[in-house]
Amino acid sequence: MKTKLAAALITTCISASAMAAEGVVNIAASKSVAETADNLEKVFASKGMTIFNRIKHSESAKEVGIELRDTEVIIFGNPKIGSQLMKCQQSVAIDLPQKALVWEDEDSNVWITYNDPAYLVDRHSIEGCDEVVNTVSNALSNLTNAAAKM
Repeated sequence: MKTKLAAALITTCISASAMAAEGVVNIAASKSVAETADNLEKVFASKGMTIFNRIKHSESAKEVGIELRDTEVIIFGNPKIGSQLMKCQQSVAIDLPQKALVWEDEDSNVWITYNDPAYLVDRHSIEGCDEVVNTVSNALSNLTNAAAKM
């Protein structure tokens, strides 16, 4: 019995991992997509980040006759930090400013998704910027978790 249970748990974990996109962090949110995106903007602004744009993909899709679950992207950044990353490895500029995806899955769960800074380190072969990367990682984690729980 224990062996079957262990096998089922392993299979479930492998399946869940396979569904997650490589290089992104997913945070479960407690509100609707619109409310969560509003909260995210408030949290980012309260920390001095620039909100460059908010794209409501599902609304744009509707305008061309395509049904899409609620999906929004907030483009945000902080030049004090982003510029330091670019100084370490200029190619990271292709992934800046940063983006936060707020979306609803097929089970009506809402998520905040963003690029994992560790993935960007690997993707761009960033070296010698551990302190900046750790600052970005901690800030993204803290800010998205705060917005997800509002």
